[in-house]
Amino acid sequence: MAGSAFVTTLNDPRAFDIAQALLDGFNRHYKLFRQTSAEAKQRFEMADWHGQQRAQRERIEFYDLRVDEAAERLENEFRASSLSEETWQQVKLYYIGLLINHHQPELAETFFNSVTTKILHRSYFRNDFIFVRPAVSTEYIENEEPASLPTYRAYYPSRPGSAEGLRETLLRIVDNYQLQREFEDLGRDIDYVLQAFRNQFGDVKLSANFQIQVLASLFFRNKGAYIVGKVINGFRETGFALPVLHNSRELLTIDTALFGEDELLLLFSFARAYFLVDMEIPSAYVQFLRSLMPRKPRWELYNALGLQKQGKNQFYRDFLYHLRHSSDSFRIAPGIKGMVMLVFDLPSFPFVFKVIKDFYPPQKDTSRELIQSKYQLVKTHDRVGRMADSLEYSNVAFPRQRFEPELIEEIRHFCPSLLEEEGDSLVLKHLYIERRMIPLNIYLQEATSEQMKHAVIEYGNAIKDLVAANIFPGDMLWKNFGVTRHGKVVFYDYDEIEYLTDCNFRKVPEPRNEEEEMSGDVWYSVGPKDVFPETFGPFLLGNPTVREVFMQHHAELLDPAFWQGRKDRIAGGYVHDVFPYDPHKRFRRPLGLGFGSLDAEAVSLHPASATTQLGHNPI
Repeated sequence: MAGSAFVTTLNDPRAFDIAQALLDGFNRHYKLFRQTSAEAKQRFEMADWHGQQRAQRERIEFYDLRVDEAAERLENEFRASSLSEETWQQVKLYYIGLLINHHQPELAETFFNSVTTKILHRSYFRNDFIFVRPAVSTEYIENEEPASLPTYRAYYPSRPGSAEGLRETLLRIVDNYQLQREFEDLGRDIDYVLQAFRNQFGDVKLSANFQIQVLASLFFRNKGAYIVGKVINGFRETGFALPVLHNSRELLTIDTALFGEDELLLLFSFARAYFLVDMEIPSAYVQFLRSLMPRKPRWELYNALGLQKQGKNQFYRDFLYHLRHSSDSFRIAPGIKGMVMLVFDLPSFPFVFKVIKDFYPPQKDTSRELIQSKYQLVKTHDRVGRMADSLEYSNVAFPRQRFEPELIEEIRHFCPSLLEEEGDSLVLKHLYIERRMIPLNIYLQEATSEQMKHAVIEYGNAIKDLVAANIFPGDMLWKNFGVTRHGKVVFYDYDEIEYLTDCNFRKVPEPRNEEEEMSGDVWYSVGPKDVFPETFGPFLLGNPTVREVFMQHHAELLDPAFWQGRKDRIAGGYVHDVFPYDPHKRFRRPLGLGFGSLDAEAVSLHPASATTQLGHNPI
């Protein structure tokens, strides 16, 4: 191991007790984490959407609470901050021993890091004292308890000697989740899924080992439950997901079928809230999901599963690995500079680093604490595919020689309180890391007419999705939105966001006289939470082409009545649907079945009769 010579003598009797206390703290955390995730099924069955959102928020806070509890216990019982280096080395060795047969060893290692770095000075953050690299393998962990569920179930439609076809298999897959709410017509929905299978796979000959594997736990988020699995046909594997929703009569339906990596990447997007999933062995879930989405890094899958601290730890390991294998320099990020954030990047690394400045222009009435609270709001809120997730770090050491001189001077000028210069290192006391996107203002400058049209429509859709999630973005300028590689427009500047229900949407008053009409200044009273949507136009729609597209598709965003109507509905307790897939992919059922806002678009299209046995035909 790197660092100083590692101790091999276990001669401090306190070391084992400290290691056990640390593991007790983690086990308590993961027990509560699993309990909240498991209870998501009952909340879904009861259509308790506010409870589901509350659980998603509170579960994020669990980790830090348990870390604080563990650190306090170690200090009270063992005076942990005054222990010698040798004792901490022994604690780590004992801890590794305790994890040999543990089902969440990688999470427990991260918990160890979180507690010890809270207690110790950062000069101790070496391999000797924390898990810079994993010490215990997560490969092939199994739960040997007789009553335990496997990570996934395998089904074999049309196996030789079996009369069960694909239709019966799909029915059994859904039934095995034992949802305690009635489906409106599960047989009909399975027929829709069968047709989707036909459309996806066509006339493909079934191999001898044709099978369907599905993860044993449902994935819950907001108003949906998702069956996640893959179809294996010979050497070909195709991931899929089946969203299960409530219809307007509070009966269950399978809403669509998603296939392939690209559609699953949108479902597991970094701009969406974390799933609630009951997992005994999370590393096995990550491994399964990686087989569906090989381009998705493991850290991002841990995030999607609600294990954001593990994701953050794994991301940092990936970052350090990239630093060792690259030679380019950190620079001031291209684009318009922010008023409250200093943003820099490493060209070879697809992320940006954001540091809150120490001072702001007069028009920005804010503070560091307020900005951090906005980022925490986004972390715990439903991001509806429109707000980028942020990774928050403290005391990050960067190699000085990798920083361009102009960037160092910018940090010294704008963020002196957050910078410590130690020899060959620059230490930033606090920063956020986000995925790099093309700023929308830059994208529009370089876009073709078709790309511009798509981006403007997406921009308006992004705002409407944020509104549906009870978020008013505040500063809606193009530069505060980015374009992902999927062409989605995502918001990433959070210092002015507010809950929609906290805003007061007003119409600009009529001028009372000619002097007010000709005045270039605001002549009417404006409260701190007042918003005047009519005034958005001059800032956003200077380009005639942009204006034409915007007014054709999103003119209502300039109308106070649109915003006030959405605010009133949310305040009345309504939870909007925001689908993590193209709404046009939804199964279109006969008119009058009560499927919410898309009723008017529904057409009668029943893809297959109830007697279809697709398992006996090629797919």
